[in-house]
Amino acid sequence: MLWQFSQMLWVGGLWLLHMGVLPVLGLIGLAPLLIDEIDRLLSALLVGFAAACVLLQALVLVKAEGLESLWRDIRGQLLLMSLYACAMFCVVYIWLPQALRWQLFSYLVLGFSGLVLVMQPAPGWSGRARAARPGPV
Repeated sequence: MLWQFSQMLWVGGLWLLHMGVLPVLGLIGLAPLLIDEIDRLLSALLVGFAAACVLLQALVLVKAEGLESLWRDIRGQLLLMSLYACAMFCVVYIWLPQALRWQLFSYLVLGFSGLVLVMQPAPGWSGRARAARPGPV
């Protein structure tokens, strides 16, 4: 359950910001420069939060499937890709703050790898329906 909860928070938060919050701020009539500043601040906060959630998910995966699952399992590869995208966003955000396209690229890599990760089963869950235990007759 920890896997799904942390995944919902970071993937949902990333997509909600750009598909929900920022367009609504534009519709209510905020100044474009103010929207850009809100976008810049919230994007950085969400990427940092996503990095913490990705690390938590990686720990859950390692606990359930073993350390080698980080590079052999598709879930582990997606988590490593997400962690790399978070690091790339932070490096560009700090050292090249004018490189907005690189920030957007790493944000999109993070978002799409999160979407693909959502379609994968949680560790320790096969995806099959569990047979009901025979109860007392």
